[in-house]
Parts: sequence; structure tokens; C-alpha cells
Amino acid sequence: MNQLVYLRTFLDAYRSGSLTRAANRLGITQPAASAHIQSLEAAFGKTLFTRQARGVAPTAAADELARSIAPHLDALEASLDVLKLWPGSVEGTVHLAGPVEFLSARLVPAILSLQGQGLKFRLQTGNRDRVRTLLNEGAVDLAVTTSKPDETTHGHVEIGRERLLLVASPETARQIKGRSLTAALLGDLPCLAYDEHLPLVREFVQTVFGEPPLYQAVVTAPDLRLLANALTVGTGWSVLPDYLAADYLASGRMVELPTIRPGPENLLYLVWNKGTMRNPRVAYVRDHIVAAATQRSPED
Repeated sequence: MNQLVYLRTFLDAYRSGSLTRAANRLGITQPAASAHIQSLEAAFGKTLFTRQARGVAPTAAADELARSIAPHLDALEASLDVLKLWPGSVEGTVHLAGPVEFLSARLVPAILSLQGQGLKFRLQTGNRDRVRTLLNEGAVDLAVTTSKPDETTHGHVEIGRERLLLVASPETARQIKGRSLTAALLGDLPCLAYDEHLPLVREFVQTVFGEPPLYQAVVTAPDLRLLANALTVGTGWSVLPDYLAADYLASGRMVELPTIRPGPENLLYLVWNKGTMRNPRVAYVRDHIVAAATQRSPED
């Protein structure tokens, strides 16, 4: 039995790159986690990790061991977790992270129904890099991202997709009418973007027009909802995901600009550190979110 515990500690340390994080996730002390690794190294006669200034780095022997045991150990824990889910056992707090716009429009409505089961939620928002950092550091249990994660360390499931739309205020659409769209966008019409690097805008322009955007944004805001609202009260254009733009387009407060080819689509993933799924509460919330995403109609 001890060997299974030691292997679980090893796999958590391997995936997180840190004995401290592995210990925190397992509810043991860092010295205990270190002792587990030392016991395995003594049993196998091989060094599994090299200590670094921040965390640990796996050796070739660790890579081989992880490949051998991970599928079996994960499957065993998943089977045991099902047995833990008796009524009332999911009470507690679940930490989630993702883009604020998606959390607001899609995820929060999906989890509100779980409040009556004693569940509490703590949400954190940010861009792709911040969400990835929060997940890797174990600060959150579940995260939504458009980046497919490393399958060695993370579990994931596709929960939808977003199509990027080129949108503008009605006034800007009138100014562009009859003109070359490419020339108009490269001209003096104000661009609104998430930040100075023009995320979404850059992706759309490169995909649809085949060239990088060389202009600067007139307005930046780390919340696409602010950009959407700004378009409705002034001039300008931007690129927004379809789920965020839908209500604005339906009410006529925003206009989609026609392009020769459609904008790119991004897959949306629900991601978790594999060790997190030993907590039945997190597994329960994950399954609820996935079921809610599956039930959404394609038009939503």
C-alpha cells in the first residue's frame, strides 16, 4: 500500500514540477513528500528528480516511470472517486479561472444551480498566461482556456468553440460602406482591442486578410465587455467572440462587417491538473459544467 502512496506523490511532483505543490495537493508535509521520493529512488536504484532553485526536474528514469504508471493510477483513482460521491459529499469550495467574458456569459449561469448543494465558488479571471499560471500553481481547480493543455500534466475536455467576428459600431459601418474593408481598417478608423498586442484582432486579420495588423489600438481594455459597450456609444471596430457579440448584433447596437472568408474559430477547453480529480467535489463540478456545455444548442 505504501508503494501506491509513494507513486501518487511521485506523479504529483512529476506533473507539478514541485515537491511543495505535490505535498499541498496530497495534504501531507513537504518532508513527507521528499521521503516518499527517496523511498522510491532507493527501491528502483535510480534518481527520479534533480533539485533546482525552484522545484524539481524529472530525470529520464522519471519520464519512463510516469509513462508507465500514469494511465493506470489515474484510472484507479477515478474509479475510487465515483464511490466517494454519496449525497452531500460535494459540499465545499471550488476555485475556477478563465476569461472574464466566458465566465460571465457561459460558466456562471451553468454553476448557479449547484449552490443548493452546499457548493461555493471562487472565480479568478485573466488572460491566457495568467489562467495557465493559476492552474499550474494549483491556485485553481478548474480553468477555461482556448489553449490545448499538455496532456502529460493536465486533463481536459472540449466544452465549446468561439468564432471570432469583425464588428463595428453602426456609425463605423456606414463610413466603411462602399470602401475597401482592408483599406478602411488600415486607415484612421479607431481600433479597440484587449491590449497593445491586439489579441483576437491580430488573429482575425492575419487569418482573413493574410497580413499582420500594423496599426495601434485607440482604446485598450482587459475586458471585452468594455470594448463591446464602447462600440455601441461611439465609432470604432474590434474583433469579439460570437457569444459575446450575439446580443449586441441582435439589437442592432453593433454590426458585423462582411468579409470574404469567415473569421477563425477557437476551441474552448475545461482544464484541470490531473491530481485535482481525486477530490470528488471538483470532479462533480467538472462533470456538471461538461453536461451543461453539451446540452447547449449549436445556435446558442
